[in-house]
Amino acid sequence: MRRLTISVDEELADSFDALVTRKGYLNRSEAFRDLVRKALDEAELVVGHVQWCVATVSYVYDHHERQLSNRLAKIQHDHHDLTVTSQHIHLDHDHCLETVILKGKMAEVRACADGIISQTGVRHGHVHVVPVDMRYEKHGQTGHLHTHPHR
Repeated sequence: MRRLTISVDEELADSFDALVTRKGYLNRSEAFRDLVRKALDEAELVVGHVQWCVATVSYVYDHHERQLSNRLAKIQHDHHDLTVTSQHIHLDHDHCLETVILKGKMAEVRACADGIISQTGVRHGHVHVVPVDMRYEKHGQTGHLHTHPHR
């Protein structure tokens, strides 16, 4: 492991130490590595070099909205190759929270996520994308395609 030495002003150092404590990191190095990884992931997303990703799509919707539940289910079925799983929670009499996990090519995952959260009646939609290095390979006698992360 390579050692880096950085200098920061007192106020920034104090704020960083407070973050380390609040987030429960064992030390500054772990917190710093985590922040660098997040910044690098975000930079890759902005530049557009990321080919594969996993994503969570979380949204609240009014289940009384006309045909919304059917439209949301149809989007997931139409993208069955991207949809890993979904979880549905009843918040109250009118509102539901749903989280869908998607995995695949960045452009396809983004299009599916955008299609979900742009539906009329969906409120508070949020997409969290995590870039990953993956490739599809054929396995076994059936030749089914599976994704595998590579480091």
